[in-house]
Amino acid sequence: MTYPLIVLPFLVVTAVATLSTLGRPRFRERMASSGLVALVLVGLTLVFDNLMIAADLFSYPEEHLSGLRLGLAPIEDFAYPVCAAFLVPAVFTLLSPRTPAPSSTPPAHQKDTA
Repeated sequence: MTYPLIVLPFLVVTAVATLSTLGRPRFRERMASSGLVALVLVGLTLVFDNLMIAADLFSYPEEHLSGLRLGLAPIEDFAYPVCAAFLVPAVFTLLSPRTPAPSSTPPAHQKDTA
């Protein structure tokens, strides 16, 4: 099995979970935050994967890779931080209870003190 095929289910689950939060409040803000976090995580992955591969701490069999690299790091390594940046907030949102929209009229059990 190749690394791109291993990454594919993670990408699909992330896309489905993220898109399923489309109707939840603050979707746009979550996407902006997730995008920023993804950029930071990709940057860290770029630096540290390249350092670890250069130090010969680990290697990848060429026949299992797509062949695309950023420095020494295979492009497949960058899918996991991107998935984490979008999947974690999506799962948190899906597991959080929905809050009802605020009402303009006070509940019936509250008395008007005016």
